[in-house]
Amino acid sequence: MFWKFDLHTTSHIDTLLEREDVTLFELMEEEDILQECKANNRKLVEFLTRLQNMEALVTCITVEPSEDMDEKVRYKYPNISCEILTADVTQVNDALGEDESLLSRLYAFLQNDNVLNPLLASFFSKVMGILINRKSEHIVDFLRKKDDFVGLLLKHIGTSAIMDLLLRLLTCVEQPHLRQDVLNWLNEEKIIQRLIEMIYHSKDEDQHSNASQSLCDIIRLSREQMIQIQDSPEPDQLLATLEKQETIKQLLGNMFEGEKNESVIVNGIQVLLTLLETRRPRSDLGGMSGLFCNIDGQMDLCPPGMDHACSQVSTGTLQAIKLRLRDFHQLLLDPPKKTKMVTTWGTLDPPLGNTRLHVVKLVTSILQVNNGTVNQELMELNTLDVLLDLFFKYVWNNFLHLQVELCISTALGNPPAEDSTESNMEKHTENDSESTQDNALIRHLFEKCQLMHRVVSAWEENEKIQSEGGRRKGYMGHLTRIANAMAQNSENGPNQTSIAQLIKELPDEDRERWDKFVLGSLTDMNKKNTVDLVNMRNLHSSSDDDENDLKEFSFPQEAVLQQAFSDYQIQQMTSNFIDQFGFNDEEFAEQEESVNSPFERAANISFVFDANSDSPNTSLFEECWKERIRPFNDDEGSDEDEVWQEKDLHFAADAQRVPRSSGSTDSEGSRDSEEDEDEEG
Repeated sequence: MFWKFDLHTTSHIDTLLEREDVTLFELMEEEDILQECKANNRKLVEFLTRLQNMEALVTCITVEPSEDMDEKVRYKYPNISCEILTADVTQVNDALGEDESLLSRLYAFLQNDNVLNPLLASFFSKVMGILINRKSEHIVDFLRKKDDFVGLLLKHIGTSAIMDLLLRLLTCVEQPHLRQDVLNWLNEEKIIQRLIEMIYHSKDEDQHSNASQSLCDIIRLSREQMIQIQDSPEPDQLLATLEKQETIKQLLGNMFEGEKNESVIVNGIQVLLTLLETRRPRSDLGGMSGLFCNIDGQMDLCPPGMDHACSQVSTGTLQAIKLRLRDFHQLLLDPPKKTKMVTTWGTLDPPLGNTRLHVVKLVTSILQVNNGTVNQELMELNTLDVLLDLFFKYVWNNFLHLQVELCISTALGNPPAEDSTESNMEKHTENDSESTQDNALIRHLFEKCQLMHRVVSAWEENEKIQSEGGRRKGYMGHLTRIANAMAQNSENGPNQTSIAQLIKELPDEDRERWDKFVLGSLTDMNKKNTVDLVNMRNLHSSSDDDENDLKEFSFPQEAVLQQAFSDYQIQQMTSNFIDQFGFNDEEFAEQEESVNSPFERAANISFVFDANSDSPNTSLFEECWKERIRPFNDDEGSDEDEVWQEKDLHFAADAQRVPRSSGSTDSEGSRDSEEDEDEEG
């Protein structure tokens, strides 16, 4: 058997390790060094964990290779060194994580004054990540002793790998008490405030982006941790610091101080959007079942339009944003200067810009929170009317159209805000038992913003342009959804009474115009948009076909005859033939002792066909066999006799030289030839 033979091939690495003068770089030239390392090759691991070899591995990932080397192999050794150090081999982790001299050599990479090499920084971050995860206590103690650690992180925050290292420090520590110590330590180092300082016009865009992304990730990770560990004895200090009003004021101050800087504004708004991601109280959530995705694909713990009373956003965050709403509104009117943009359909002067797009996103998120005082401030600034102006001005910007649509849909679906001022909240009583509040935001949309009039007018204008051979407006799809949201919320939802009353208060001409639009153009468009992908009415089983169906098609006569013959052959086969003839899984169970039962059933299957039965294809079959099969004639006995008469057989020359085949045929042929020789003898 094959196991009797020693087929194990010895790795060439083992052969090299038998030499006393073998070097680390000779081993790294071997293709299977990583495989052998992960397989815990004892000799190899012992060689790698020698102090001089560990120092060489660390040096490879922290020191810039010589520029004289070929670019293709310049980072070969650093890459292999990183893979060895992160192979998660216990002996390697211990040798590196418990030796302070090696950790200091590794840490020295951060102390580089110049901009870090992105590739080496990724190697460094990856190695630190495995150490933080496997040797958490040693690494945390080592880093806490370094007074300049947080400062060095922030200094190089423009390098994405260093941002990843900060997140690894927050996510790779598994012990709850140690993770809490890390959070408290970073909070004492004022990591949040120092990250916000990086979002300033004097810093470069990479620093803006990575500092903003770090803050957003800290918020999401902290909130997710709160959900997973609901009985945590201590609050998350980093999240608490981020949600303080003075922290948000610091961020907003950086955004609006000095000259308008789009990078600072956009990245600052990203942090605010993350803070405004609504979430339910921890007691109301069962595990991760309360998670939803918001419009940016980010974590959203309370879907828009559903149970907004349960959503909780920091009061300090809302108050800080409210004080700056006028500045955000002004950005919609006067954004950072941008040069005109030439597009395939025309020139944008000025283009919408990323700043205004993010301000619209921010307004949408603010409306999802549904805070009365904030809503009132938006109404006083007339911000929603400005959004509608932008919607119709930038005809082909679907990013903007989506955000404005979500903004309007959110406002239409929100229940009346409880803390709105009484001057904008009128109470109505119906049937002496139900009381409803007038939604001030809805009234603002219909009366001040003229939402209904603008929707219908834009629709009619588009129809006129298309009727004249023009191009359909780019916002029509989103305008259809806005119109549907208006119609649906007037019939159902928390603002049904308010919207119905506002429509009722319209002049007769406008009300009839709206009703005609809803029952006519909008209904027709909805029908077009809901066409079935598959027409189910014409689907039927092939077994229901009859001979009349075949008359609709003009198949060639040859194909018709062949199909008729095939149909006749299988017409008596029952639908469960395969089930009877095949094997069942139960027949292979251990308790089944007889293996003959399937064959017995197969022998009992009836293959009898009733030739006397009439079928739609009988006549076609008879015509087929008459043409294909020559019938026998009993009167032509002479022809039948001629078939059996002896005739001289003539073989081709090649046929006589055909070699005799092997097997039983050869043996039978040899016996026949021997018998013939005996008779002749």
